[in-house]
Amino acid sequence: MRARVEPAPARASIHACIHASMHSCAPSAVDAPRRAATNGARGGRAAARPPPVQLRPRVFRRLGIMKRRFRRRRRIGASQRGRRIAWGARMRRAAVPFVAFGEAPPVVFFHSTGASLLYPPIEPYAHGFLDTGDGHRVYWELCGNPNGKPAVFLHGGPGSGCSADHRRLFDPARYNVLLFDQRGCGRSTPHASLENNTTWHLVDDIERLRAMLGVERWLVFGGSWGSALALAYAQTHPARVAELVVRGIFTVRRSELLWYYQEGASWLFPDLWEDFIAPIPSAERADLIAAYRRRLTGDDEAAKREAARAWSVWEGRTIALLPNAAHETYFGDAHFALAFARIENHYFVHQGFMEDGQLLRDAHRLADIPGVIVQGRYDVATPARTAWELAKAWPRASLEIVPDAGHAYDEPGILRALIAATDRFARER
Repeated sequence: MRARVEPAPARASIHACIHASMHSCAPSAVDAPRRAATNGARGGRAAARPPPVQLRPRVFRRLGIMKRRFRRRRRIGASQRGRRIAWGARMRRAAVPFVAFGEAPPVVFFHSTGASLLYPPIEPYAHGFLDTGDGHRVYWELCGNPNGKPAVFLHGGPGSGCSADHRRLFDPARYNVLLFDQRGCGRSTPHASLENNTTWHLVDDIERLRAMLGVERWLVFGGSWGSALALAYAQTHPARVAELVVRGIFTVRRSELLWYYQEGASWLFPDLWEDFIAPIPSAERADLIAAYRRRLTGDDEAAKREAARAWSVWEGRTIALLPNAAHETYFGDAHFALAFARIENHYFVHQGFMEDGQLLRDAHRLADIPGVIVQGRYDVATPARTAWELAKAWPRASLEIVPDAGHAYDEPGILRALIAATDRFARER
């Protein structure tokens, strides 16, 4: 039976959830005829009182496990940084409740984005714009300890921009982190511009920002498209990279693009795929990336906005293992979607402005750079095969495949692995 989703009660405690589960375990409607026959045979004696609540043994076992876990996690700190976050608090922060219905009594499951695993919110201590000299102004900001270990964060897309939560992937007491919005997106200007916007322009921007910061070497952190940009930068300037942390590995190979934008991921999400291809007439669907290009760069503003939203929302709906409405809302924002879709499509039409397989072919240039590769087992946007191939070509990197995650960086297992990596390299400074 299809699961029905109901909103979580405000600040529901573990005891409230257990109470609700126990009192929603009445016999199902399919048992009604049997109960009626039984009551008739007993001369109506049972009709005078409601039937007792029947709890199956496995429900008792589940409730017992939930209670024990709550008591244990209440006694010990749940985060790597010693913060005392009990399981009950995590449940109150849960974003989406999942209620499974069927013949068995309902059991409530909570899906968290993992936000409680991040470091506390922090504001930049400095920010500004880099004038590239060729028509772009790139927004940058510095966060954390000015005397800490230098690091640079490379966001995904291309075309997504940085968020305040990205600052929280690094210990603010030990890191001096530079974040910047790549050309044409976020707070950089001009918005959604494709002119002078290639992988190698971005690599040059990173190097200019490093020189501006006045550091010799720094940790480079990138996820999704950011992993491709991190690899391109590290292979171009290996002497400037102290460590690499990459997540959701993407190398812009033709096979990777076809999987996600032509045929492959469509087999897993046929319903969502219908929405993705809706703006494209059937006659043009043999090459969807090219068809989207014509609309995203055309003069018809309505068609451009429609295509931008469809392109962007396709990714927002498919990046996490479990559905997350917040992703769809974020990716569906009109201002965000225009830059995201235009710039991403621009890069993909040109295959990242690289030769096919270049980043894996040149992985030998990473030989002296220690690194961590974090990959979700069920990543549909950038399947685990590419991460596996990169790990084989880069001996100094450790690969962690997170068994219960997709592509999104804010899934709990992904976050734990990423923060463990940044903490590790801070200790080894």
